[in-house]
Amino acid sequence: MTRNRRTGSTKVTRRAMLAFGAATVAGLGSVLLTVKPWQLPLLPERPHLGPMKSVASARTSQTVLPTDQLLLTIDHDTIRGVSPPMLRWWFENLGQTMVYRGTTYPRYLLWHPRDHIHWELAARSTTGGTGQGAHFRIVEAFAANPNYYGDSTEYVEKLDDEGLSLVRRIFGVEVFRLEHRFGSVSEGASYRSRMVVGAASGMVRGIFNNLVRPAVFSSEMGAAWLTHNVEEVGMFEHILPSLYAGRSNNDA
Repeated sequence: MTRNRRTGSTKVTRRAMLAFGAATVAGLGSVLLTVKPWQLPLLPERPHLGPMKSVASARTSQTVLPTDQLLLTIDHDTIRGVSPPMLRWWFENLGQTMVYRGTTYPRYLLWHPRDHIHWELAARSTTGGTGQGAHFRIVEAFAANPNYYGDSTEYVEKLDDEGLSLVRRIFGVEVFRLEHRFGSVSEGASYRSRMVVGAASGMVRGIFNNLVRPAVFSSEMGAAWLTHNVEEVGMFEHILPSLYAGRSNNDA
């Protein structure tokens, strides 16, 4: 009888693991899977407010960790003429518009004039704004490539003068983390980025990181993100100084 009870328990546990794994796969698919009929279309390229920096301007790395998570890091070139409070203000007011040469654009679309598609405040913070506790919906296609399309809604774990942290959890399991850290330097702001894709622990870590993660966020997509992020962070030099100087009472 003991053997049968254990066998039955094992079967239940295995079924639960398979069900959890399937739900996790479906959940991550809703976050990162590419090229679906219902996805928002890529947009025509907008004006560039300045030249994009090349990925060679930054120190980047791409590593598969012992846990089989994908780790991406960037130590960006100095963002000249920009300060950490300006960067915090930018993310607090990312849903606003700006005028360029007589035309009004969503700020998000000029931040990366080729890859960005849509940004929205999916859920407000407990104080009613975009700070810690809010959820950002971010839609973009790295290198304007439909194969590198992402539509994700992420929890704002941190937003202050030190930086921004965005996290995605599925059934309590963290599968995505993006951290940007700001600092003050003599000519402007330092900016370091760190992205981790995959589960660090849990009963489906092996399946998730070895099968799901490479399918929905491949190493090639990771390399495209490194270039994308260098380009958008470099664009701050051309957007933020004048925009921040002319900020209004409508901004946070």
